[in-house]
Amino acid sequence: MKMIKAIIKPERFEFVKKALEDKGFNGMTITEVKGRGEQKGITLEYRGGQYIVDLLPKIQLEIVVRDTDVDMLITIITDSARTGKIGDGKIFILPVGKSIRIRTGETES
Repeated sequence: MKMIKAIIKPERFEFVKKALEDKGFNGMTITEVKGRGEQKGITLEYRGGQYIVDLLPKIQLEIVVRDTDVDMLITIITDSARTGKIGDGKIFILPVGKSIRIRTGETES
């Protein structure tokens, strides 16, 4: 099993969620996070003055899937989150040794 962590733009979240649900991936954990990448934040104007927003709001998705579903999941997230502009996000793939369903005690390796 693998955990897919995807950090995406908040405005793309509904597109990603719908695309995942359409392919049968319903379980996910969503966290509102802040961060920055290569763009190092943005400069905004407010009431005639400029200020730098160093950390931008992002959405972090965490989804655990079987090894055989990893490539499909990456394709779904990439296709539905991509705008072609800097700051679209990043996907990380981590190994998961075991999962345990709290309600039933059922384990999966």
